[in-house]
Amino acid sequence: MKEIDELIEITARLRGENGCNWDKKQTYESLKEFIIEEAYEVVDAVESKNFEHMKEELGDLLFNIIFYAQIATEDNKFTIADVAKDISEKLIRRHPHVFNVPANLTPDEVLANWNKIKQQEKMNNPKPDSVLDGIPKSLPSILRAEKLQKSAAKVGFDWANVEDVKDKLQEEIDELYEEIKSNNQDSNKVEDELGDVLFSVINLSRFLKISPEVALNRANLKFTSRFQFIEKEVNAQNKKLEEMTLEEMDKIWDKAKLNESI
Repeated sequence: MKEIDELIEITARLRGENGCNWDKKQTYESLKEFIIEEAYEVVDAVESKNFEHMKEELGDLLFNIIFYAQIATEDNKFTIADVAKDISEKLIRRHPHVFNVPANLTPDEVLANWNKIKQQEKMNNPKPDSVLDGIPKSLPSILRAEKLQKSAAKVGFDWANVEDVKDKLQEEIDELYEEIKSNNQDSNKVEDELGDVLFSVINLSRFLKISPEVALNRANLKFTSRFQFIEKEVNAQNKKLEEMTLEEMDKIWDKAKLNESI
């Protein structure tokens, strides 16, 4: 599409000799925070079902992808065409039921087939030292924990059923409470136990086939909506939040919850 070509040309010009000094100084490393932020803003737009906002945020994310490819082009590493070619070949290769022998597979069968083909591809590469290799350390902690668990589960290191997972979560919660009650001065121990609880919650979400990242984002949006409802109600009473008791704010919070269910 000519619009994509135009965006590529704009990006190259921004990085060119007479381009923008800010854009010219950017590196692979400096762009990391921006591409992560833009990806999350796309998710936020999806959650709000604001399609105009979604279009804008997808554009920002696309620009970051092209920006990365432009730097790589300048370094003679690869081009945006190489990126598109690689992903196109991968999609065709991992969807034989569409591009090779047509078959009406269920979503679960598609995923199983995808993972099987992915494993076959990895056989052609040097064997990693660990099944956990390849999971980026820079991933957000929740997403990385989920991927670590999934990788370990593929080789049989996993709980048998969801009841076992629930029991493990309760065990970790109990250990956290015990550490808090001990009034131990070593805060690292409480932090360790809290981390175990969070890791177990993510494990439970995996068994329930719920993305913990999406679930937490929904909770964040819900909290934001309810708290802003409190702010509006308090403002309507010509008061300030600082003047309200927790009990008074809780009542308004319950009202916000009730409005959501109507």
